[in-house]
Amino acid sequence: MTTSSPRLHYGWHIVWSSTLGIFACLGLGRFALGMLLPAMGASLGLDYSQMGLISTINFTGYLLAVLVCGTVAARIGHRATIALALLIVGLSMMLIGISHAYLMILVLYFFTGLGSGGANVPIMALSSSWFTSSRRGRATGFVVIGSGFAILLAGKLVPWLNSRGGAEGWRSGWLVLGGLVLVVFLIDALVLRNSPRDMGLEPYGEKAPVADRGEWCEPEKRISRKNLAHLGALYFLFGATYVVYVTFIVTSMIRDRGFSEALAGNFWAWVGGLSLMSGPIFGTMSDRFSRRSALVTVFAIQAISYLFAGWQGLPHFFLYLSIGCFGITAWSIPSIMAALVGDLAGPRHAARVFGFITFIFSLGQISAPAAAGLMAERSGSFFSSFLITAFLAGLGAILASRLPKVTS
Repeated sequence: MTTSSPRLHYGWHIVWSSTLGIFACLGLGRFALGMLLPAMGASLGLDYSQMGLISTINFTGYLLAVLVCGTVAARIGHRATIALALLIVGLSMMLIGISHAYLMILVLYFFTGLGSGGANVPIMALSSSWFTSSRRGRATGFVVIGSGFAILLAGKLVPWLNSRGGAEGWRSGWLVLGGLVLVVFLIDALVLRNSPRDMGLEPYGEKAPVADRGEWCEPEKRISRKNLAHLGALYFLFGATYVVYVTFIVTSMIRDRGFSEALAGNFWAWVGGLSLMSGPIFGTMSDRFSRRSALVTVFAIQAISYLFAGWQGLPHFFLYLSIGCFGITAWSIPSIMAALVGDLAGPRHAARVFGFITFIFSLGQISAPAAAGLMAERSGSFFSSFLITAFLAGLGAILASRLPKVTS
């Protein structure tokens, strides 16, 4: 294997194409739902519980995908797995745009979740494998900001499409966003590569030479069961908390606080804009200090965000603070977790380990929206749901403080 490298290491091409992949599979396939849901729910006459079920069924598909995507990626490669998953996401979203039956929408959004999980896990593992520990947090941090670009786009585009299409304008949203996912599918199928070795390269970043071989090789690692359970618990808490916020904050602003759809969309766009630096900032922080300190900081900030969203009677200023706190930390935990998995498990086992903790993460995503929707149905608002997520995020900060300190 050659030790020479091009002027721009191909790992950075993996990063920007992976960012597009996250933009498509999660940003458009999942997080745009928060903007599409109010108009779609009004058009189809859905109650809170039914809207929560749409989110839950999506994560059911996501859950099934993460169970098998590591094995699939090992057999056919990360590149083919990601491309196939993105194709499923794009086609299912476009079909939702022409569907009229609630049951059919549930089935199709299940397949959207299947594709989202099938793309997300190998994308994060692939990005991690192209960089050494000293650059891994920063690289995965840039990858996860794809979701922020999608939120920024959805916050502006969906209200505009709704205003032009009236009561059925939400259908145009699904069709346009699904079409964008198919464009990303084509790009990633062309650009992504399975490993640095396929191109005669080494992972990018500072390396410690192996004395008897004169070249760098990240040592074989096996993660302990205790650490695996610890990571799974943390990722579960993140999945169970952030998903309630991204699914229902727009609906809460419109129905609980009386905001117009356009104004709520502007705030959602602010989340997307602020989140663009969440991954790089806290990913770099985790490289420089520790994964542990970065996770404690992020969970604490998100707990404050959920508290301000759920504390009924506070001035709107605190809602703005809530949006700001969530935005600046939005996608940082997945990037830190991907880097931490690479540190503890090594590149060879990263996909399977990240797939396992993402499975645990998905359990939180499946249960939380349905529970939050049911609580809102009974109480008449989402305030209590946000307060519970604040408590769980605080618990996440405490649990993160007990992690072993892993530094680059």
